[in-house]
Amino acid sequence: MFYGTAVWDPWFIVGQIVCLQCSYYLTLGVLTMLFLGLRVPRLSLVYFFDYATLTTSTLTGWCVIASFLLSSVAGAAYMVFLVERARKCLDFSATLYIIHLLLCIMYGGWPSSMAWWVVNGTGLAVMALLAEYLCIKREQREIPMDRFHSSKILKMSRDHFSYEIQIQNLISGCLCAGV
Repeated sequence: MFYGTAVWDPWFIVGQIVCLQCSYYLTLGVLTMLFLGLRVPRLSLVYFFDYATLTTSTLTGWCVIASFLLSSVAGAAYMVFLVERARKCLDFSATLYIIHLLLCIMYGGWPSSMAWWVVNGTGLAVMALLAEYLCIKREQREIPMDRFHSSKILKMSRDHFSYEIQIQNLISGCLCAGV
């Protein structure tokens, strides 16, 4: 991505949001399956969207909490490749968690559990801050210039310079000849 020109493309932004949301839920599903696979008889969307499953009173609840927090770390890594800009990380993180809140409201009502708010608020902070840190590190990397590439650029600039001299000689010759 060339950072000098910023073109506002709403369909591209929507695509980034959809990719990030799908990647987040895919990771959450895999982690939930790993942590809860043997603990519960049947996995369902209740572990994603029901606020009652995020509880600190059971081991299953702690496994769900761990899944959510590790998914936010993975979401930060996804943002490095999907968003690429540190200044956009907070916006995309907040959008992901607002969409998650809306889905939770549609699934099981308003989240009234304090644990739900703490886990999702922490997940939002972890995702935004870690993604910004990783994007800043990526933006500050040196641009590699190998010897072959730099000598090729130098040769191209020499060729361009010689063409300019030939054109100037041609123009001055035409002017002197009275053409």
